[in-house]
Amino acid sequence: MENDPELNGKYLGTISKNFVVVAETLKEASYQVRKRKISDYPIFVFSRTQVPVGSVFLAKEEVALDWHINASYLEDFINRQLVAEDKVEEFKAAYKDADEFCCLFVVDGDFQNFVFIPFPED
Repeated sequence: MENDPELNGKYLGTISKNFVVVAETLKEASYQVRKRKISDYPIFVFSRTQVPVGSVFLAKEEVALDWHINASYLEDFINRQLVAEDKVEEFKAAYKDADEFCCLFVVDGDFQNFVFIPFPED
């Protein structure tokens, strides 16, 4: 679960541009998911078109973004079989500190991948 080179080249610019706009909101949402003991592994789904994973968090039309953003978490991904039961420990080991990094699941057509983006420094 490393940052995929295809993701870096094709998507990272537009994702980063949108991420900067919503980083503080995502950081707070991540904190609330963990504080309320919903999950220790929040995941934000960035998709070009709305996808049925997680809950709608920010619709791209509402905040002038290129991506829809849904809020989810590891247990939801396991239930939806997006993370296989035998890969859960591998996912947890690859998951970065949620106070410093945001876990994104990028979806664009057939392309789907995890990426961790650092939150901007205060």
